[in-house]
Amino acid sequence: MCQIVPDYLRRRVAPPAERLGEDIGLAAVGRRDFLKLAATAATVALATPAAWAQTAKVEVHWLGQAATKITTLTGKVIVIDPFMVNNPKTPPAFKNLDALGKVDVILVTHGHGDHVGDVAELAKRTGAKVAGPAGLIATLTDLGWIPGDQGIRFGKGGKLQPAGPQITITQTRAEHSSEVTVTDPTTKKSTTYPGGEPAGFIVECENGFKIYHMGDTGLFGDMRLIGDYYKPDLVMIPIGGHFVMDPRDAAYATTQMLKPKFVIPFHYGTFPVLRGTPQEYQTALGQTSTQVFPISPGDKLTF
Repeated sequence: MCQIVPDYLRRRVAPPAERLGEDIGLAAVGRRDFLKLAATAATVALATPAAWAQTAKVEVHWLGQAATKITTLTGKVIVIDPFMVNNPKTPPAFKNLDALGKVDVILVTHGHGDHVGDVAELAKRTGAKVAGPAGLIATLTDLGWIPGDQGIRFGKGGKLQPAGPQITITQTRAEHSSEVTVTDPTTKKSTTYPGGEPAGFIVECENGFKIYHMGDTGLFGDMRLIGDYYKPDLVMIPIGGHFVMDPRDAAYATTQMLKPKFVIPFHYGTFPVLRGTPQEYQTALGQTSTQVFPISPGDKLTF
């Protein structure tokens, strides 16, 4: 079950056991009653995270192209492929990176400018760990974009828990390329550096809800393995064509290989070459049990 929500309706849930001591009023009870109440308090305290997890939501905020902000049930914030400042589709309010608030982890799928555009500045402002393909993180470190102790290198199939033990991030394959191009502001000369191998990420939240951010990719056979083995609930899938899957390819990946409950099409319309549209994608899907959310940059969904 999910819904689009505006900023002012974002829920903030505080643990109900915070004022347990004052509510119980220990001074007013005898030893026997105290022991009973203490046992009850312990039960409530242990049950609180599970009860809260049943009512809290995972929020997915799409900011254009592949830029995505995920807020988990316990308030951890994961930003994937930050490219907002120079993104023509990002809402003006989010071209100021401070609008993202606190960020715990930055994930980067590959080295192209429309995916790493704001990595250095966002990492500097927030102090968040930056995780991604080993070769890419090495290059970003060598270029001075992120400090060495702020980058986390890992590979396909590798799992991380940089936002805490209840949230697992798995790196997956992507069929694309990865280079980091830097332009000297004075000479305007550009230099291209290796960006490791492209990747996607599966973010498993505290309640087991799995988000598969595919990054930039074309069709590949192991999408079926990813669907069968990881069973993502929500897939964020590129549909623009040219550099990534077009709507027809994405529809095939959705219905025949990944088979998720929910899907958000992205990486389209940002630049003229990315011609695929959500309407074409939905037409190509035909009848399917997957629920499609053709949202606009700046929209949020809660699951």
